Amino acid sequence: MGQLDVKPNIRTCGINLNHWYVVASSSEVKNKPLGVTLWHENIVLFRNEKGEIQALEDCCPHRLVKLSDGQVVDNDLECAYHGWRFDGEGKCSFVPYLTEKQKLPNCQLRRYPVKEFDGFIWLFPGDGDRKKISPMGLPEWEHLNYIGSMTTIDCPGHFSYLIENLMDMYHGHLHDNYQAWASASLKEITINDHRVDVLYEAQSYYRIDKIWSISQLFFPALRRLHPEPLIVSYGYPHWSSTLGKDFKIYCLFCPINETTTKAYLVHFTSLEAFWRLHKLPVTFRRLVKNSLFGAAKGLLDGLVRQDVAMIKQEQEAFLTNRLGRTYELNPAIAKVQQLILDQVKDK
Repeated sequence: MGQLDVKPNIRTCGINLNHWYVVASSSEVKNKPLGVTLWHENIVLFRNEKGEIQALEDCCPHRLVKLSDGQVVDNDLECAYHGWRFDGEGKCSFVPYLTEKQKLPNCQLRRYPVKEFDGFIWLFPGDGDRKKISPMGLPEWEHLNYIGSMTTIDCPGHFSYLIENLMDMYHGHLHDNYQAWASASLKEITINDHRVDVLYEAQSYYRIDKIWSISQLFFPALRRLHPEPLIVSYGYPHWSSTLGKDFKIYCLFCPINETTTKAYLVHFTSLEAFWRLHKLPVTFRRLVKNSLFGAAKGLLDGLVRQDVAMIKQEQEAFLTNRLGRTYELNPAIAKVQQLILDQVKDK
């Protein structure tokens, strides 16, 4: 009798490991090791003497304790328990009580490919050809005409719930004063093997075209609705969105397990409309960009808090009744779910 073809469940399926995931922001990895988890894999991040990021499995082969509880000594990672050290390649480089007749243990920690750019640590957990797949990147991160803000999402739910929330623009009324858009209407869906792009027509509460415009982020009374295209895109495994010409948002995913997802939400406000600003000295423009970093964090935190509360209920409802039926009217959600399941098949 042949093996049954069991279809994966969208609420419990794994991730395609052959992609670049964001496991930390650059600012989180300083002098001490940092432990992170990406789909059940415990990983330790640390910097060598040159400041370069290294990533190893977070488990000392001696007694199986976390190396992230240790410290960095020169270029090596030292275990807090017995002081064993491991180099950036994952090889044991030093044991403090090794005798003259003993050799270093022939143990090898898994080493993960990592890249640091655009403010984040990107990690490739699979065994595929990583050179054929580029990390998404955030070109606005260093661009002087964009003001950035960032917040962390600690989501008590499967990653599919979070991406569906981000792709479905019909829940704007949930967000009260944190709402950036209203009256969304789906106009077009474009799909290919690795992404889903959805175009909505919407009403934006913001227009960044005058020097005082950025104050709208802080004072809701100054906001005025006007029509703008709203584009949301799931380029597996990350999400991005544009609202007119004024805003660009990214959500960088780090799925932890079947019921927990970490992500970074990054918002950029465009200053492209201020042509006089572009003529100012670069040092001054850099000062303005750095000084205003985080201007929209309160807005992001409010949005995340409300969305996560809904996703938590969705996850709890699924765990209570895995066969419970839901009713979906947004065709973009079915396309997103199919992309997720296709990626699981291809991994």
